Amino acid sequence: MKRFWIGVLILIVVCLAGFAAYAWKPAIDPIEPPQRASFDQALIEKGAVLASVGNCTACHTKPGGKSFAGGLAVPTPFGTIYSTNITPDPKTGIGRWSEAAFSRAMREGVERDGDHLYPAFPFDHFTLVSDEDNKALYAYLMTRRPVENRRPANDLPFPLNLRFVLAGWKLLFFDKGAYREDAAQSAEWNRGAYLVEGLGHCGACHTPRNALGAERKGAHLAGGEAEGWEAFALDASSSAPIPWTHDSLFAYLRQGWHVDHGVANGPMAEVTGNLGRLPDSDISAIATYLSSRMGEPTPERAAAAEDIRKKLSFDQGGTPIPASATTGSPTSRGGAIYQAACATCHDGSRPQPFGGIDFHLSSTIAAADPQNAINVVLFGLPAASGRESPIMPGFAATLTDDQVADLLGYLREAYARKPAWADAKAKTADTRSGKYQVSVRPSDGIERGPDNVGAND
Repeated sequence: MKRFWIGVLILIVVCLAGFAAYAWKPAIDPIEPPQRASFDQALIEKGAVLASVGNCTACHTKPGGKSFAGGLAVPTPFGTIYSTNITPDPKTGIGRWSEAAFSRAMREGVERDGDHLYPAFPFDHFTLVSDEDNKALYAYLMTRRPVENRRPANDLPFPLNLRFVLAGWKLLFFDKGAYREDAAQSAEWNRGAYLVEGLGHCGACHTPRNALGAERKGAHLAGGEAEGWEAFALDASSSAPIPWTHDSLFAYLRQGWHVDHGVANGPMAEVTGNLGRLPDSDISAIATYLSSRMGEPTPERAAAAEDIRKKLSFDQGGTPIPASATTGSPTSRGGAIYQAACATCHDGSRPQPFGGIDFHLSSTIAAADPQNAINVVLFGLPAASGRESPIMPGFAATLTDDQVADLLGYLREAYARKPAWADAKAKTADTRSGKYQVSVRPSDGIERGPDNVGAND
């Protein structure tokens, strides 16, 4: 028996030693900050486009702060992580990072000093980025304006505040390696897959996560959560009443709206704003890849979509009255609120994007969860700064939690023909109080937003 326990102890020591060897990463020597003249201008411009694809400014810019200077609080189920300063400041940024250190962070999720990065930085997607694109990103970031800004310390409980623990997470969930083309698919499909799965990191928001914060295997692009918003499924389980096609995806990503799907809101508004730098060919490639993931709609879903189209062509602007809308019922009260607060814009008389979507077409109203609908009712769609844009007022100051629930119940029953959400009132209260945190952005995203949303430079 004594020999048995000695053997167990030796095994434990060996395993711990092996894990320590796996977890340890050497520091990469610092360099003198490179001069702008050392980078080719064409490479810098390519990096600017790639940084937009990666939506880098979203996480690495604090509202009202300087671009890429970090310090943004990123709430997670495990605590709050503060984004890093990725300007070329030599003291608090990446100014003393070599290209090799930058590439290791992208490919392996490891800082220059050897510390493991938290997966709030989506290195599990960025590992797919090519060496050539990493080189361009490095050139772009190292030629930004240096900003001395030390981020706050992360607020994480023990043992998650110990970086070496992340090596265990990587061992379980991280697959390192650059993107490999699928020979059975077209060049356009592969380009779209590279952008979506790699730098675009769409699955970081649009894939559900497990208890340890990793994307769930077998549920890729099946819908997730981002900054208090539901990120709708980008596979066959999409809740869109009118199925997405290549052409509708292209238009939505290119211009931030589509007549069958409405205007981008929440974090997606930021994404479509940043995609404005991409050429049409890349947007088309993304649409090709995503439409292939969604597949052809079932005959039942296609028939339901055709019914909606016919209804809108013959009865545009009509106000449905559900059978449950008896005098004094919640649905009846919700219908009255709709007529008073919503119908003027959403009755179909004003074309999109400046008119409201007909709710027969709304993925938000058809969704299983009311959160996005609550966010839109409470906070609306803020105006963009300095340009014409879609806008919707928020009703947080005028509608009570009961009234929001009644309105959503009416919309749900009248337009989606589904029962009212049972948890709408409770979720409205949590959202209004700030217990459930939601980010709110204008329709064209952070880079061109007002000062309290985006960067002030």
